[in-house]
Amino acid sequence: MSKQKTVYVCQNCGQKAPKWLGRCPSCGEWNTFEEEVEIKPTSNSIFEKQVTYPKLISDVEILSEERISTNNNELNRVLGGGLVQGSMVLIGGEPGIGKSTLLLQVALNSNITKTLYISGEESNSQIKLRAERLSKNPDNVYLLSETSLENILVHFKNFNPKLVIIDSIQTMQTNKIESSPGSVSQIKECTIALLEYAKLNSVPIILVGHITKEGSIAGPKVLEHIVDTVLQFEGDRNYEYRILRAHKNRFGSASELGIFEMQSSGLREVSNPSELLLSHSEEDVSGVAVTSSIEGLRPFLIEIQALVSSAVYGTPQRTTTGFDTRRLSMLLAVLEKRAGFRLATKDVFINIAGGIKVDDTAIDLAIITSVLSSDLDLIIKKTDCFAGEVGLTGEIRSVSRVEQRITEAEKLGFKRIFIPKNNFKTLNISKYTIEIVPVSKVEDVFKKLFR
Repeated sequence: MSKQKTVYVCQNCGQKAPKWLGRCPSCGEWNTFEEEVEIKPTSNSIFEKQVTYPKLISDVEILSEERISTNNNELNRVLGGGLVQGSMVLIGGEPGIGKSTLLLQVALNSNITKTLYISGEESNSQIKLRAERLSKNPDNVYLLSETSLENILVHFKNFNPKLVIIDSIQTMQTNKIESSPGSVSQIKECTIALLEYAKLNSVPIILVGHITKEGSIAGPKVLEHIVDTVLQFEGDRNYEYRILRAHKNRFGSASELGIFEMQSSGLREVSNPSELLLSHSEEDVSGVAVTSSIEGLRPFLIEIQALVSSAVYGTPQRTTTGFDTRRLSMLLAVLEKRAGFRLATKDVFINIAGGIKVDDTAIDLAIITSVLSSDLDLIIKKTDCFAGEVGLTGEIRSVSRVEQRITEAEKLGFKRIFIPKNNFKTLNISKYTIEIVPVSKVEDVFKKLFR
């Protein structure tokens, strides 16, 4: 017989308490405890457990990591080369950003013999309509509209799929837990059961996860620990670009990203994002600089736009889009202290064109040059590019993989690139046709740029 009791569970972190608490002692969030009925079954797993024994590390055989291609180069790049058999991938993102569209395209375009697409949010006819909009009608994709975990596992046993896509994990529920779908207990129990099936049968499973208003994946944090890969689908719905980032990847790099363009016919892979992220305006304006950035293994060029104006109110504004506001404040302080530019009484606005977010510190040099270009109303040549990190002392610090940054700028027709002097010392400049300008201090950049 199963034992049943009532507990209060934090919907943010999964902390349990015998009574309701206003503030969670584990994560510190307020008003997150909800009452749930907890049932402890006699067996913790619905699968038969096998007896295991410890092995000497020298006797353990390394199994070949066979990957399954999704026929989507951007998704393969983020996953590290494709789906690993028996792995579980979690994809999160805002509503309407394109998660279901991306996974339906993966199911329709892949060469996997049996793909089972399970939806707890849409009916089979609704999914069929979206598939027709994507102009695909293959004979290897099967649809299932179901939310019961027990029924899904029966279908797994009878159908024996080679790839499973579940949209979404928050809609799944099991009879072992008497709580509503989306609760911490339901998400945890359903995910663990699906993970066991994936590992025992070497079937990759892709889960769609909802996110909270703060931008994190809804449910307990243990959900991200259970799965093998966590991907975040980002982008502004006002822009057509979407970015897929890897936040966790047990089988590849966690710093990769893929770029897609949302069209009426679905998501299109962007193989060369540099050409799309750069504006093609023929008019020369001040406050625009191009930087060579790297995300994961991919170099690409992005356009930095700055606007400096006199402060209307007492406190100057510091507003950024796609860039860290605190880092902008630090760079402006460096310009004040080390270079003598007075920006304390002026509003500064920074925008990274294309609606993307960049964490690469090598874009610092482009940030300060675009700010001063706007402040002094001096135009930066469209053939100039920048790559360098700015330190608190005003020095231009070295950046990683500078050769790839230079090659990307040269490939897109730039004539000159400013890089840190320490990087210049180790370069073989004879193999480049682009002019490479080494700089060591902030003031050196302005002397060589605006001379």
